[in-house]
Amino acid sequence: MAKQYDVAVLGAGAAGMMCAAVAGQQGKRVILLDHAAKLAEKIRISGGGRCNFTNINAGPANFLSQNPHFCRSALSRYTAQDFLALVKKHRIAYHEKHRGQLFCDDSSERIIAMLRAECEAGGVDLRMPVKIAGVQKTDAGFLVSTDSGELEVASVVVATGGLSIPKIGATDLGYRIATQFGLKVIEPRPGLVPLTFDGPSWEPFAPLAGIALEVDVSTGSGKGKGALRGQFREDLLFTHRGLSGPAILQISSYWQPGTPIVLDLLPEMDVAETLIGAKKTEKKQLGNVLAQWLPARLADGLLSGNGFDPSARLADMPDAKLRKLGDAINRWAIVPTGSEGYKKAEVTLGGVDTRELSQQTMMANKVPGLYFVGEAMDVTGWLGGYNFQWAWASGVAAGLALGSPN
Repeated sequence: MAKQYDVAVLGAGAAGMMCAAVAGQQGKRVILLDHAAKLAEKIRISGGGRCNFTNINAGPANFLSQNPHFCRSALSRYTAQDFLALVKKHRIAYHEKHRGQLFCDDSSERIIAMLRAECEAGGVDLRMPVKIAGVQKTDAGFLVSTDSGELEVASVVVATGGLSIPKIGATDLGYRIATQFGLKVIEPRPGLVPLTFDGPSWEPFAPLAGIALEVDVSTGSGKGKGALRGQFREDLLFTHRGLSGPAILQISSYWQPGTPIVLDLLPEMDVAETLIGAKKTEKKQLGNVLAQWLPARLADGLLSGNGFDPSARLADMPDAKLRKLGDAINRWAIVPTGSEGYKKAEVTLGGVDTRELSQQTMMANKVPGLYFVGEAMDVTGWLGGYNFQWAWASGVAAGLALGSPN
């Protein structure tokens, strides 16, 4: 590694490759380092192998951070339309799937190849697998120590991602570098992750594994300092250990341990009023009535779990009991005991405190030349292409800053 470089980018994922490409195309001599043997594995497996590479609706409201306004600048300067222009330039076929989510028609490999081509256009030197031992400040900039030798560079970009999906190589290197240089790190935790429930409380619902339906899900009061309220209408999936599906992945980022999530299993219907209104004419058993609107197994499970006999006739039920049943379906409040953790989490919440960074350049305010991009920092998007858009936007912001005259 004797060749001279201006910039070392640590991490060849979405944000790192984008930053390296932009800085290289601005005339900087860039080396891109990654400890993995395979390039951009998280891009490769994303979106079921088709890469949900952005969301046309991406804006600041779709991101969580303790410093919520931080993401505005980068997102406004590099939008989903800007990334889409790059996709079109590389003739990658794509489609919109659901609520603004854009996917490759064929394979996520096309996005990786596009980023690699953009890096090559900027003369970026890609080295992998390379183990990064540490980063030290020097009078001239930084010394990056690796198992292939040492690098002296003017600037370092930390694009090492979060802790999600350790089996593809996630590490805490970015947080360690931030802490070493005196930057605050918001405690990381799994985000966009299935939620779990303890054995006894979930026992009645475990047989419902595999059932899916569209629901409204919410959590949090939104009252008080730092209190967030999340609410989504998405698909819910019952599992043997708890709940999953897009509805749960979305709400997991807002959920705080020890607090309930509230599910409305029939969001277009006031169940109590509908049942009370049907009493005069409906001769069916309660289980059969509910099975008109809910999967039969779920209808029976909810009835049994709430102390109702599925074979009881609707006409015989008191209004007060039907209101209780309505609440159990329209306002089912349950407290998860945990989550499936980083092994199943799509992203990592928390990370480098963005109050330590410039929102224009992504550089650490008190460590000139040290930048953080992508998932390593405390900016987390919703499910559906938003986290990739943050990777692109933050990578471009840092890349342009690196390329501008000091």
